[in-house]
Amino acid sequence: MRKPLIICIVLAIAGALTASLAMAANPPSRTVKVGDDWFYKSTGFATLNVKRNTLVKFKFVGDSPHNVFGYRGSTSGTPKFKSPIKSSGTYPKRLTTTGTYTIVCDIHGPDVQSMKIKVKNP
Repeated sequence: MRKPLIICIVLAIAGALTASLAMAANPPSRTVKVGDDWFYKSTGFATLNVKRNTLVKFKFVGDSPHNVFGYRGSTSGTPKFKSPIKSSGTYPKRLTTTGTYTIVCDIHGPDVQSMKIKVKNP
């Protein structure tokens, strides 16, 4: 009677650890709305904090066309990723490197349309 109980406990712990590791490897996705001269994530802050490997979905909802340029740190240098110009649909980007990204609509510039995404280790 004792062996089956121990086996059940071990299997329950193994299942919980597997689910936890899967969640850390692929955190839930987050959505950032891209509107007419603004970025807005679902919780409304100017800085989005996510775990490494999070899939960020940029959802274009405005009437005007926009794009998404992602720079590590400041907006100088070459962007680490960039979307096509869109006025509807989505642009998904999985963020696999920790650090702070400055997100800019290149059409309107950082003074008009920008936000930050901080990527941390799980």
